[in-house]
Amino acid sequence: MSYVTTSERQSLLTAEIAAVKTRQAFAQALVRTAEAFGFTYATLMEAPTPESFLLKSLLIESNLPPAYISRFDRARFMQLPLFSAGMSASALPRHWTLCDETGAFPAEFRELKNDFDMRVGISFPAYTAEGQRLMFWFSGTRTPLSQAEVNELHMLMLHALDAFSLVKSAKSSEHPPLSAREREVVRWTSQGKTSIEIGQILSLSDHTVNAYMTSAIRKLDCVNRTQLVAKAIRYKLIT
Repeated sequence: MSYVTTSERQSLLTAEIAAVKTRQAFAQALVRTAEAFGFTYATLMEAPTPESFLLKSLLIESNLPPAYISRFDRARFMQLPLFSAGMSASALPRHWTLCDETGAFPAEFRELKNDFDMRVGISFPAYTAEGQRLMFWFSGTRTPLSQAEVNELHMLMLHALDAFSLVKSAKSSEHPPLSAREREVVRWTSQGKTSIEIGQILSLSDHTVNAYMTSAIRKLDCVNRTQLVAKAIRYKLIT
């Protein structure tokens, strides 16, 4: 997609983002925004904290290749200061580039980024109305953004956050309700109980507990138990 002027680019992308009605359309708009600024990859994720270990568990929408995510998590790169401290504490957009001369990136990290043509990146922190801290993240091979481009992209991400909140709100009302037994299993999981312990409490086999857990994960469109508990609390399915 090519644009004649910056104002035309912003107007067209803003209109596309505002028209989003589904998660799929939101993901497509995010990728097209990335491409319009010369990036290859676009991600919306939960903001990492010093306790975060896996990128996969934080992703909400992303076109990152599965092979990249797998290598990133095997190397525990989420514990690098760039992610574990820098991104979790920053309230401003943060740039990074492999040309960085501060020595912040280990050789294995640089190799991974080079292998997937991620030599430059920028992240934008965001907050939902419920106080959830999110992050938009773009990366590719272009030159670092100018301040004008940063400002433009930041404004677009404010529109994207609004669009995501609307889509998420609509989607949450579409989720099949959890059964009483599924809610019990999720509630005990939120209190740190294992499948075996939950089975003993509810007089169920751990196999049955895991079946209820898998069903709940599928219904709420989650990737793991941690995300399931977070969503169940957010949707007030458990207390």
